[in-house]
Amino acid sequence: MNPGITSEVQHAVSSDEEWIADLHRPGAVGVAAQRRLHELLLRAARHQVARLRHQLPGIGAGELDDLAQEAANDALMSVLAKLDTFEGRSRFTTWVYKFGVLHAGVTVRRQAWRHREVHLPDTFTIVAQGATPAADAEAGELARELEKAIANDLTPHQRRITLALLIEHVPIDVLADRLGTSRNALYKTLHDARQRLRAALIRSGHLDATTSRSTR
Repeated sequence: MNPGITSEVQHAVSSDEEWIADLHRPGAVGVAAQRRLHELLLRAARHQVARLRHQLPGIGAGELDDLAQEAANDALMSVLAKLDTFEGRSRFTTWVYKFGVLHAGVTVRRQAWRHREVHLPDTFTIVAQGATPAADAEAGELARELEKAIANDLTPHQRRITLALLIEHVPIDVLADRLGTSRNALYKTLHDARQRLRAALIRSGHLDATTSRSTR
């Protein structure tokens, strides 16, 4: 950013239309608008990093601010790339703020898992308990049927992704980074896996087909 930009250029942007127009302009006006945008994103990122600092025990204030700065930088690039997708359903500043929060969450989770191994289990055992002996038996039967469906109805890739996300609780952005893929690809894999498991439980009589369709 150019520190020599005049105060006239650094005018307050008060409307969505002015934000969009100034961010599209070349030269000093566009640079000033991006600076204001980065300041907004940094406030959002700092707020979210502070909320999530419990995930980073022992980290200092300086390191936390570095993470917020990193998140704000990433969010700025994301907002500028998606500027033309803004539909005006909320204030532009509200729309932008969400980018700062999202990228801060991704940055914190990535840092929290930085030195943790990501397990991609191929099998697992469900421990199911009911409130009564009858309910306990029913829960056990459902658990065994679900284990069977996971083992037989999912592809190896679907099984590993599903177990990593739902059982190992690996954050989806962390898993996407480790596997060199995208969040959307993992969401698609998880969606397909759930569809297969639902179909298997319907076939076995453990899930009602009508209820399944109505809750999609």
